[in-house]
Amino acid sequence: MEEPQVPTSPAMRRLEQCCDASAAVGALVLIAVALMTTVSVVGRAFFSHPILGDVELVQLGCAVVVTSFLPYTQFRRANIIVDFFTTGASAAAQRRMDALGVLLYTAVLALVTWRVAVGGIDIYAAGERSMLMDLPLWIPYLLMLPGLALCVAIGAVQGAALLRGDREVTA
Repeated sequence: MEEPQVPTSPAMRRLEQCCDASAAVGALVLIAVALMTTVSVVGRAFFSHPILGDVELVQLGCAVVVTSFLPYTQFRRANIIVDFFTTGASAAAQRRMDALGVLLYTAVLALVTWRVAVGGIDIYAAGERSMLMDLPLWIPYLLMLPGLALCVAIGAVQGAALLRGDREVTA
């Protein structure tokens, strides 16, 4: 197993700090969702009084959690890679294929980021709210955007570094 690289450039160190902060936010939201679920289950089982809208909160929270963890995963290059067909390829060919994969992933995430932003704007304009708790639904969309945008930035930097043949791509 490879030793993780320590970023040396200021830009990569800053991206790493942002990834760590994003993951920390995701962890806090995940802990809050887990605690709320525990309280709701205990309330339902022992007091016949669950938290109203607990399923809504879990759904909204999980969307924020996933998008908060994506940048950390991308920065560490910890996404699943199927290398069965490329193990015999040269290092340069593998690097080019990695660059193509990172850039395709980044393009898809850029599309997702754009659509989440547009969806959030539309939901805000329509005044949509959750069914049970009457929460404004644009808020989770807003909270998803930083993680998605950070992931796009990381992918762009990593893809460019792979294409240039830089040593520092993080892994």
